[in-house]
Amino acid sequence: MTLDLKRVFATVGSRMPVSYEMDLRSLDVSGGFPLKKPVVANGTVSNEAGLVLLRLRIDYLFDAPCDRCGVETSQAHSIELERALATSIEGEESDTILTVPDMKLDVDELVSTEVIVDLPTKHLCREDCKGICPKCGKDLNQGDCGCPTREIDPRLSALADLLKQ
Repeated sequence: MTLDLKRVFATVGSRMPVSYEMDLRSLDVSGGFPLKKPVVANGTVSNEAGLVLLRLRIDYLFDAPCDRCGVETSQAHSIELERALATSIEGEESDTILTVPDMKLDVDELVSTEVIVDLPTKHLCREDCKGICPKCGKDLNQGDCGCPTREIDPRLSALADLLKQ
């Protein structure tokens, strides 16, 4: 979706609502496709005293297995975005100013870029997830598995036998 912002740039006080859904189900993240529902973006583009501002809230649902225990879990994420829009920038590029040289904003590119940058690097079912037992594979969130917590390195087992005597 492309927004034509010529009217907003030309008229002080004008506003343009932005309501947008984007399908990112085909986005591959570490071999999975965690964005099963559309990404929703809502906000406005407004000209406030000659300064054109984009205010956008992007909401998405991240569905993936927990990184510790493997249980499928879903978490809602939101991105609050406020950027000034300009037709050109003198000097260095800025993170807070988006350039729209032809006064057209590509919302697809903006939303997909913001979502990709915001994706969680660690996805947990809950903050205190205990994970799984490395020996038997039991989910430790459901209780202790009974496996010994301390194991002697087989290379040092002869020393352990000496300590027993």
